[in-house]
Amino acid sequence: MRIWKNVLTLTLLGVAAGSAAAQSQPANQTQPQSTPAAAGPVVTVDQAIDRITAREREQIATFRRFSPIIETYIQEMKSDKDMGAVPVKDHYFLGQADLSKGIVDHSMLGARKGKFDAVNPLVHMSGMFTSSYVPEGFLQMIYIDTTGFDRQHYQFDYVRREFLGEVRCVVFDVTPLPKSGRGRFKGRVWAEDQNFTIVRFNGVYTPIAGINSFNLHFDSWRTNVQPGLWLPSYVYSQESDLKEFLGGNIRFKSQTRLWGYDLKNVGHQSEFTELTVESPTINDEAVQQSQDRSPIEAEREWQHQAEINVLDRLQRTGLLAPPGEVDKVMETVINNLEVTNNLDIQPEVKCRVLLTGTIEMFTIGHTIVLSRGLLDALPDEASLASMLAQELADIIVTKPSTDQWGFNDTTNVSTTEALSHFSFKDTPAEVQLANAKALELLKNSPYKDKLSSAGLFMKQLDAESKSLPALINPRLGNRVQFGDQLASTAPNLDVNKLDQISALPIGARIKVDPWSDHVELVKAKPVPLLSAREKMPFEVTPFMPFLTRYQKPGEGPAADAQKADVAKKDSQQQSQQQ
Repeated sequence: MRIWKNVLTLTLLGVAAGSAAAQSQPANQTQPQSTPAAAGPVVTVDQAIDRITAREREQIATFRRFSPIIETYIQEMKSDKDMGAVPVKDHYFLGQADLSKGIVDHSMLGARKGKFDAVNPLVHMSGMFTSSYVPEGFLQMIYIDTTGFDRQHYQFDYVRREFLGEVRCVVFDVTPLPKSGRGRFKGRVWAEDQNFTIVRFNGVYTPIAGINSFNLHFDSWRTNVQPGLWLPSYVYSQESDLKEFLGGNIRFKSQTRLWGYDLKNVGHQSEFTELTVESPTINDEAVQQSQDRSPIEAEREWQHQAEINVLDRLQRTGLLAPPGEVDKVMETVINNLEVTNNLDIQPEVKCRVLLTGTIEMFTIGHTIVLSRGLLDALPDEASLASMLAQELADIIVTKPSTDQWGFNDTTNVSTTEALSHFSFKDTPAEVQLANAKALELLKNSPYKDKLSSAGLFMKQLDAESKSLPALINPRLGNRVQFGDQLASTAPNLDVNKLDQISALPIGARIKVDPWSDHVELVKAKPVPLLSAREKMPFEVTPFMPFLTRYQKPGEGPAADAQKADVAKKDSQQQSQQQ
C-alpha cells in the first residue's frame, strides 16, 4: 500500500561523449604512469616545479585517450543600475570532444559557422562586423599549454599552500618568458601535494592573437574521478569590459562542463563481471510458470521494450544520467500526486534526468524526463511538482506511443547523431490537454496551497524568454508551457524583494560525476541574500567545486558514518528486544 510522503526537507527542494578508443582497455590503463621525477619526497620549490611540469605532460597524454561530452553555455551581459549586470543574449554549444586529434569538438547540434584559431574562443566573422563564439576555444581551456609548459618557457613563483575542498595544494604564479611564443598561459596554478597534478588554473592565454580576435580569462578545474586520474570537468570564463574591434564592449559569462568520460561501459561492464552461470540441473520456475500472452499484453510489452531501448541509448550517448538519488526524489513527488488523486498507474511511473543544461521536459512511455537545467532552476518542491504533474498528465491523457522505437536498429545511433535522431515533443493540442489535467492533479494534491511559487517561476521564465532563448528552447522535448494557468496564483515579480525567489541560478541543484554521469544533489546550505543582485535567476555563476580525492563506493568518511549509524540502530533494536 502506497502512502503520501513529504519531501519538503530534501536538499533538492531547499531554496538556495562517446568513448575514446582507449576506454575499451582495462581501467588500470587509463591511469597515468609514474615518472622518474615522482621518486622521493619533494623538499624544495625547484623539485615541486619539476614534478608539476612532468605531471602535466602526463596529463596531456592521458586526456588524448578520451572523447567526453562538452557543453558550453554563454550569457552576454549588459550593465544595469539596479542589478549590476543582466543577461541580454545567450549561446549554447553541445558536442563530443575528440581529444586524440587535438582541440576538436564535434557538434551535436548540427552545422555551425565560425573558425577556430588556436586559443581564440571569440572571433570576428570577416565582412559581417559581428562577433562569433567558437566552442573549440572553450575546449582549449582544459589545457594550460600543450607545447611547452616547462622552465624554458615559463617563470614559476611559489605563492603558498592552500586547500581546495579536502585537497591540499601548492600554488604557483606562472608567467611566460620573453619571446616564448604565442598562446602561452599567464596566471595561477594549483597542484595537489601528493602527485603534484594540477587541479585548477586561472588566467589567460597571451599574447593577443590578432586584431580580429580576443583572449578570454578563464578558471579551469579538474576532478579526481578514478585512482590517480584527474580529468577536466568545469571551466568558467568571464569578461566584464573587453574592448571590441569596432569600439564596443564585450561582457559575458560562460560555463563549460565535461562529462561522459566512461561512456563505453555505462555501468554494464561491472554487471558482466558479476554474471554467474547457473547449474543446468536448476529448475527454471519462470519457464514452468510461463503462458501465452494476450494481444493486449503483447502490445504493452512492445511499448515497454521500446521505452527501455530509448532510455538505454540516451544513457549510452551521454545524454541521460543513470538511475540515482535524484530520480527517487522526483518519484516521491509523483507518488504524492498519484496517492492524493487516487491513481494507480501501471506500469509504475519512473523519472530520469537529462544531463543537458537546457530547460525542458518530456515523457518516454511511462518515464518522465526533466533536464538538469530545469531541476537546477526550480525554487521549491511545489514548482517541481508542477513540472512533474504536467508530464504525469501527459501519460494519463495523451498516452505517448513508443511504437517506432521497438526495433533495435531505430535507436542504434552515435552520440553526435542522438539529438537530431530523437524527438519527444508533444503537439500544441496534446500540451493543452495535459495542462488541463495537470491543474486538476495539482488542485487535489498536497501542493494545492503552494502553487504561487510555481506561478512565479513561470513568470520569470516568460520574462527571460527573449533574452535567453538558447537556454529555454528545448532540444529533445517540450518547452515549459504552464504559465497561463499558474500565473494567476502568483504575485507580481519584484526584483527588489529578497524573500521572493522566482528561479535559481544555473547549477544550484545538481552536480554530475564526469566519469560515470551519475547525478547528485548539491549539498550547499541555503545562504541569506545580501542584496537583490544575488538572486540571479537563470544566470551563469562561477564554479567553486569542493574537491575530494577519489574513494571507492562504500569507503571514506561518509560511508564510515553511514555504517556507524546502521550499527547504532541495530544496537538500539537489540536493546529494545532484550
